[in-house]
Amino acid sequence: MSDDPTVLASVTQVYDLFTRDAASGFGAIDPGAVNQVVTILQTARRRRARVYVIGNGGSATTASHIACDLAKGIGRTRHERLRAVALSDSSALLTAWTNDSGSTHGFSGQLDTLLDPQDVVIAVSVSGNSANVLAGLDTARELGAATIGLLGSDGGRALHRVDVALHVPSWDYGVVETVHIGLLHALANALRGRPLSAPRPVTTEPVDIAVGRPQ
Repeated sequence: MSDDPTVLASVTQVYDLFTRDAASGFGAIDPGAVNQVVTILQTARRRRARVYVIGNGGSATTASHIACDLAKGIGRTRHERLRAVALSDSSALLTAWTNDSGSTHGFSGQLDTLLDPQDVVIAVSVSGNSANVLAGLDTARELGAATIGLLGSDGGRALHRVDVALHVPSWDYGVVETVHIGLLHALANALRGRPLSAPRPVTTEPVDIAVGRPQ
């Protein structure tokens, strides 16, 4: 790290700008849309329906994070958790479909096999224009599944292909992806009905890290 005060000031300005834009992104989310998404996911949980999450690149990692939190992080029992899967996590199926049918069908081919009408498809896309995501949403609509979009920029063509959109109106990929992850955690808290854990009391006792108890 440079000690040049000009460089330090520039870093601070970039940080301040990013956090300001991220805060604006959170502020732009429609609370009514958040309520709709929670209702859709609560209904899927009650029906023991499945949730399939799709996305590319950085949004594929967000899709994995969403599936992980819905399938494990929102409850202790199987009836509290959702049956959620990120379709980008199956490299064998994804590459089989893209190799045999073209890259556009990487998600739609899987959904055509897996999807039932009571299921939910969550599409994560900053641009909202990824061809394989759009094809996946088209398949979901054809099969009668509910569709949710976590979108950025102007929403792209996906904005009008989903039942409900959580739309971050920014063209900065970092800002959009940051807000998408924050939205995931807010949704998980809502589905959990409580915070992840209560604050732990502060202690000054030395802790034996190996066994996790006071020495």
